[in-house]
Amino acid sequence: MKSCLAAAAAVSLLFSPVAALAQSAATAALTTPDLDYRAVPGFFKVPNGDYLGELQGVATNSKGDIFAFFRGPQTRLWQFDKTGKFVREIGKGFYGFLFAHSVRVDRHDNIWTVDEGTNVITKFDPTGTKVLMILGHRPSQADGPYATPKGPNPPDEKYTFCRPTDIAWDASDNIFVSDGYCNNRVVKYSPDGHFLAQAGGSAPGKGEGEFNLPHGLQVDHQGNVYVADRTNNRYVVLDNNLKYKTAYTSFGTAWSDCISEGAHQYLFVSNSNPNGNGPGSWTRTGQIYKLELDGTPLGKFGHAGKLAPNFQVVHMMDCRNPDELIVGEIESWRMQKFVLQPDRPIAPAKKKKGSK
Repeated sequence: MKSCLAAAAAVSLLFSPVAALAQSAATAALTTPDLDYRAVPGFFKVPNGDYLGELQGVATNSKGDIFAFFRGPQTRLWQFDKTGKFVREIGKGFYGFLFAHSVRVDRHDNIWTVDEGTNVITKFDPTGTKVLMILGHRPSQADGPYATPKGPNPPDEKYTFCRPTDIAWDASDNIFVSDGYCNNRVVKYSPDGHFLAQAGGSAPGKGEGEFNLPHGLQVDHQGNVYVADRTNNRYVVLDNNLKYKTAYTSFGTAWSDCISEGAHQYLFVSNSNPNGNGPGSWTRTGQIYKLELDGTPLGKFGHAGKLAPNFQVVHMMDCRNPDELIVGEIESWRMQKFVLQPDRPIAPAKKKKGSK
């Protein structure tokens, strides 16, 4: 009886949400102009009688297809075409799916999923019908149900993750992984999956080359790595060998980042608004910021709110085209498309009655 209760408790721990952290205000909000990104209502057509769950990951390929990686009764990966029409489900019942965290598409249109529950990263071919590579290791079922470890893996575990969060690549197809919730590190692998370098370590930290829950990452065309260091409320920039360069600290809590394609790349970052936020947080969180790669803010848009087109918790964004953003939210269980309309002026805020 005791063993059954222990197993049940362990399973509940594995699937329970992480306690919401206090959200940091974005000091850049006071000086950053608004951008006119408008939502496209009803863009995504889900299958009749089916539903999206917690939207953890969104990504697009070179053809404009959109991938949604989400949590529900089971973790699922859906594909939509560029018009928002549902195409298919990929990997239904796949052993590497348990607790989704992110999905990315590389420059060859291979589809990569990062699963926080299995500690596995999977590379699918562009058709989604073949598994090309597995990084990480799913805990053995022979050990029975048990909670995700609270502590870090031993530091020599170069090929074992502990609740990984995101993946990206440089122009040479080297692989970068944020191993976030209990290892606090960023790891670099060769294109064939051999360990090359690591930044951070088993323990959380605030210094240069240290992290406290690296929640996402992207790589620019020059090979620099941009890490969403969530609990430290900063976006950390590393060089291609994972050496510290700088950090951007004025955009709130670092939930997610995205770098656009094209000759001139932009960095998009999210300051989300979890339900656990205290009073007053709704007025100072919820924005998405558009930056130059050097951290210069160009504009912001969005507001905290449960009803579309506002945001609750933006967990991941796709910005392949910087004028068209796909945004995935956890607590609102939705995915939205936004389009920049630079020729339409933004209406000034309405004054309250009696105000001057």
